[in-house]
Amino acid sequence: MGATAADGIITAVSRTALELLRLLAQDVPAERIEEQARVLAAADPETGAVARELALRVRAGIDAHRRRETELSALVDIARDLASLPDPGGVLDTIVRRARSLLGADVAYLTLADPERGDTFMRATDGSISGRFQTLRLPLGAGLGGLVAQTRRPHWTADYPSDARYDHTTEIDAAVDEEGIVAICGTPLLVGREFVGVLFAAHRTRRPFARTEVALLGSLAALAAVTLVQVRRAAETADALAALSDAHAGIEQAAAAHDRFAGVVLSGGGVDDIAATLGELLGCWVAVLDVDDQRLAAHGPVPDGLAELPAVRRAVDAARLVGADGASAVAVRAVGQRLGTLVLGGRAALDDGQVRTVERAAMVTALVLLFRLREAEADQRVRTDLLADLLARPAGEVDPAFVERGRLLGLRLRTPHVVAVRRGGRGLGNGLAGRHDGWAVAVVPGRDPSVVADDLARRPGRDAGAVGAAGPVVPAAGLRDAFADARRTADALAALGLSAGSARDLGFAGLVTGDAADVEGYVERVLGPVAAHDARRGTDLLATLEAYFAAGASPTRAAGALHVHVNTVAQRLERVAALLGDDWHTPDRALELQLALRLRRLRGG
Repeated sequence: MGATAADGIITAVSRTALELLRLLAQDVPAERIEEQARVLAAADPETGAVARELALRVRAGIDAHRRRETELSALVDIARDLASLPDPGGVLDTIVRRARSLLGADVAYLTLADPERGDTFMRATDGSISGRFQTLRLPLGAGLGGLVAQTRRPHWTADYPSDARYDHTTEIDAAVDEEGIVAICGTPLLVGREFVGVLFAAHRTRRPFARTEVALLGSLAALAAVTLVQVRRAAETADALAALSDAHAGIEQAAAAHDRFAGVVLSGGGVDDIAATLGELLGCWVAVLDVDDQRLAAHGPVPDGLAELPAVRRAVDAARLVGADGASAVAVRAVGQRLGTLVLGGRAALDDGQVRTVERAAMVTALVLLFRLREAEADQRVRTDLLADLLARPAGEVDPAFVERGRLLGLRLRTPHVVAVRRGGRGLGNGLAGRHDGWAVAVVPGRDPSVVADDLARRPGRDAGAVGAAGPVVPAAGLRDAFADARRTADALAALGLSAGSARDLGFAGLVTGDAADVEGYVERVLGPVAAHDARRGTDLLATLEAYFAAGASPTRAAGALHVHVNTVAQRLERVAALLGDDWHTPDRALELQLALRLRRLRGG
C-alpha cells in the first residue's frame, strides 16, 4: 500500500475515533456508539475492537452512575411524598405506585400482617386487573409472599409458576394465574423487630431480578415501613389528642406543634430547624445529641456537659420523656435503633401537652436523621464501588469516566494522591476509603506517602496495625500497582515492628520482608534520578558511582579505573550530589546505593 493510502487510512481512523469521543461527550445511546465503532473496525479492525470496548465501557459506567443517581433522587422524593401524607391508606397507595414506577414492573402490591389471624392480606395494588388477586390472603410459609413473611427475608424468582422452591397452594396459584404474573420479587417491611408486611414487584413475563433491583426494592420497603409506622403512630396520637381536646388546652399546642414540625420537614429543614422550632414553642434551650452524645444542633443558651446530665443518661433506656435536675431528655429512635437524644431545659415543668410536643419533635428528628443516614449509606456504596474499580485497574492513561465519577462525589481524581492500607481492622478514614480484599484502604490527596501514613496511623480511635503507603499516583489512571506496593510495604513494616511508612522509609529492608521483593521498584527509588539523567544527557554517572565505590570511595583510584582525569570524577560526583542530595555518601545512603547498583548489574541493567 502506498504512503498516501496509508496516511488516508490513519486519518480516517483518527477521525472516527474522535467521533467516538464526541458521541460519548454528547451522551448518545450505546447503539450509536456501537454503529460508529463498526465504522472504525472497518478501517482498522484491531484499533476498532479496542476503541469499541473502551467506548462501551465508558458508556456503561456513565449509565450505571446515572442510574444510581436517579434511584437515590427517587428515594428522596418518595420520602418527601410519604412524609406529607396524613393517613395510612394514602401511604400504602403511594408506596406501591412508586415501587411499580421505580422498578418498571407490570404490577406492584403490598400485603399487611394480620396478627390475629397469623397471615398477611392484600392491602394495596397498582397495575392489578384481577379481583381475585386483589383480595388474596397469604398464610405464613405459603407461596413466595408467605415465605417472605415467615423468614422476614427477601425472595425473588424469574418464573414463580414453575419454581419448586415455594409452597404452591391452589388459591394462591389460581390468583397469580388470573393476574398473569410470572416473575416476582418480595421484600419484608420491618421496623426493628416489628413485621409490618411485604412489598412486591412483579412482571407478567419471565424475567430475572438483578440484585440492584432487589436492593432498591428493599430500600423502598425500609423507608415505607418506617413511614407507615410513623403515620400510624401519628394517627393514634392525633386521635388521642382529639379525644382530649376539650379536657386539656395543651392539646391545641401539640397539634400546632405537629403542623410546625411537618412544615419544617416538608420544606427541607434539618435538626437545627427542629431544635429552633421546639425552643420557640416552649421558650427554652434545646439541644440534639448524636448516638455518641456529641452535639448536632442547639438553640438558646445550652449548657456544657450535657452528656453527664442525669436526664440524658436515663433517657437512653426510657421509652418516654424523662426529667431530672431541671432538664428533660427523650431518646431519638427509628427502625429499632437509637440515633441520638433530644435535650431541653431552662423552663418550668412541662404539662402533658408540652410533653407530647417534645416527643413529637423527637419523632420528627428521628425521621430526619434516618433520611440523612440512608443518604450517607447510599453515598458510601457509590464511593466503595468507585474505589474497587480504581484498585482493579492497572496504571495507564487517565480514564475520563473515573474523573467524572469522582467529580460527582466531590473528588479530584486527576491530582496526585497517596494509597494507604492496613491489613484487617477498621477503615482508615472518610472520603475515598473502604475495604478491599481484606485490607482497609484510603486514597488521600497528597504527594508524600510517608507523611500520609504517619498521619493515618496517629489518628485517635484507630486500631493497631501497620499502615503502608505508596505514591504519589493519579487515581483516574489506575491504582492496582500502587495498591500492591502499599500492601507489600505494610507487610514489611509489620514484620519489622513498625507502625507506618512507605517503601522509601524501608530502604533495602523492604527487600527481605513481606511476601514479595520489589527489586525493580527499589532500584528505581534509589537510582532513578541518576539513571534518568544518564538516559536524557547521554552521560554515564552510574558507571562513575560503581567505580567510585569499587575504589573504596577514592576519586583518584576511580579516575584511574575509568581512564579519566580526577577532576572529571569530581565533577561527575557533584552532579550525583545534585541529583540525589548532599548526603548521598553518608554510610546509610552509600549502603543503599551500592546495593541498588549491585542489583541493577545482576538484573542486566
